[in-house]
Amino acid sequence: MSRAIHYSVIIPMYNEEAVIEETYRRLKKVMSSTGEPYELLFVNDGSVDRSAQMIRDYARWDESVKLIDFARNFGHQIAITAGMDYAAGSAVVIIDADLQDPPELIIDMIAKWKEGYEVVYARRTRRSGETRFKRWSAGLFYRVLRASTDTDIPVDTGDFRLIDRKVCDEMKRLPEKNRFVRGLVSWVGFRQTAIEYERDERLAGETKYPLKRMLKLSLDGITSFSYKPLKIAGYVGVILSIVGFIYMVSVIGSAIFTDSTMKGWASIVSIMLMFNGFILIMLGILGEYVGRIYDETKSRPLYIVRDVYQMETTSRQGHLTGRIAQHD
Repeated sequence: MSRAIHYSVIIPMYNEEAVIEETYRRLKKVMSSTGEPYELLFVNDGSVDRSAQMIRDYARWDESVKLIDFARNFGHQIAITAGMDYAAGSAVVIIDADLQDPPELIIDMIAKWKEGYEVVYARRTRRSGETRFKRWSAGLFYRVLRASTDTDIPVDTGDFRLIDRKVCDEMKRLPEKNRFVRGLVSWVGFRQTAIEYERDERLAGETKYPLKRMLKLSLDGITSFSYKPLKIAGYVGVILSIVGFIYMVSVIGSAIFTDSTMKGWASIVSIMLMFNGFILIMLGILGEYVGRIYDETKSRPLYIVRDVYQMETTSRQGHLTGRIAQHD
């Protein structure tokens, strides 16, 4: 592109064929209304439908469109990270392809950015098209995370946000593998503000965050920013040990100083099961942290890019790794 890019819009996508056309149309309309140079960075996270092909078709004639095509599925948070690595704009916007977050809100984010804010995040006041359980569990997660860490991570927010170039550059210095992007953005600091909106239902297709992936994201968020689960496990272990010791003393005292013996093997078995269950939970918590340490020590790249498509020229970068690509 001949002019310096002002805005980079990162759109991670995974099997979003049903919504890509409308997503592209609305983003083009919004970004063209700014009257400033921009780029649309679509990150294909291993889609098996026509999502990547549709973006390649747009890139053949639209110089603002770029496709970063992963070699396989690496995950939503990694796709966002790759978009940051490739983004060239003075301001970087992150938005999902499913149109639950309205692209029109980007104009308000830009206005706040021009006022001097370096991070503008969108806070949801209402979540349409989501089950009561998902709304409850999401609210619970954010509040548990806030109580568990010293980092002020806003509640009821997703990855939909605008970040300044300075923030993007700092994010690229953070190498951890199990990433929780919205938490990392909060961690780096800078001047941050919120704009509120009502989240829409998906335009089409199915959610890419079923319960299993939501639990994985929750664990990444909590373990990345807090070691309080380990401390809590220790506290509970001490309490249970004290209770067990008191129970043991009462049993021995009853046997020595009275003619009766303690009855109730069922209660003893129940206590043993409770203690063993707690031990297994504690080992599971330790395993989560140890597993993340193991991931970090392997030093594998965050992602592998198969191809980068832009305009008429296809830049082939097979087997090029994300972090290496950024620094070469």
